[in-house]
Amino acid sequence: MVEIFLRTLPFFVIIGLGYWAGRARFFTEEATAYLTKFVFFFALSAMLFRFAATLPFAEIFNGRLIVGYLIGTLAVYALASLVAWIRGLDIPTAAVEAQCAAIGNVGFLGLPMLAMLLSEAAIGPVMLILAVDLVVFSSLIVILINGGRDGKLTVKTLRLIGFGLLKNPMIVSISAGLIWSALQIPVPGPMNDFLTILGGAATPGALFAIGASLAGKSAERVQIAGWLSFCKLIVHPACVAVALLWLVPVDTFSATVAIAAAALPVAGNVYMLAAHYGVAPHRASAAILLSTAASILTVPLIIGWLTAL
Repeated sequence: MVEIFLRTLPFFVIIGLGYWAGRARFFTEEATAYLTKFVFFFALSAMLFRFAATLPFAEIFNGRLIVGYLIGTLAVYALASLVAWIRGLDIPTAAVEAQCAAIGNVGFLGLPMLAMLLSEAAIGPVMLILAVDLVVFSSLIVILINGGRDGKLTVKTLRLIGFGLLKNPMIVSISAGLIWSALQIPVPGPMNDFLTILGGAATPGALFAIGASLAGKSAERVQIAGWLSFCKLIVHPACVAVALLWLVPVDTFSATVAIAAAALPVAGNVYMLAAHYGVAPHRASAAILLSTAASILTVPLIIGWLTAL
């Protein structure tokens, strides 16, 4: 576990460097927004497309992994929603809390970290998990927030979800890469070099952007943030482990990757959605800040435990 901690440490050091740059105002909020946009639309998209296009389609798609991960994630989503309901929260606020408890930073942090720690064979399962998070749960929170406000599911909401999925560069790049792979089209050398160079900026850029964005996050509602961080860092991987090891068993390696991905801290896009809809943004902000700080210890512990099995 000490070895795993030391191997994950450089990732968190880069996040810390970004945090320092944000706190020192060396990197302004505007600069952070532009760096995030570059990583999201260009570097990470290039990385995802290249991985999806160059891996055999049969090695990427795993129906049992999708079902098991969905069961585990829905379980923690339901738990967080139940606790929110007991506390008397409305549906939109409960949806934001459930999203914090269930959606991790798989794209910006998980993909590069798990590919390094668990080998490039982890890329396929991680992309499947990322696709499930983006397609299923990003749609679910929009449905719950709009449905909770309007009292019903409208065509406008469905149209919003559809356009949101079509405009998401991570979904587009994964889908395009999978189609490329399924058609068994070889990636030309110059194109592969271009994607490799551009995609190489994704890891340091994403980690630095995570840290810089955390500098602007508040630590309000610490008790609630602590509960949501506990759900995300401990309960979520435990639920996914139960689902993939016993309920819908998959091969040990795929289960290891999925459980490790479930152990990642709260994703930054949860705050973006909360801020966009004006629903509990400070709560999401605090959960992201606290879970990311705690994950410096919890992620190596969980990955170390998994690799020791």
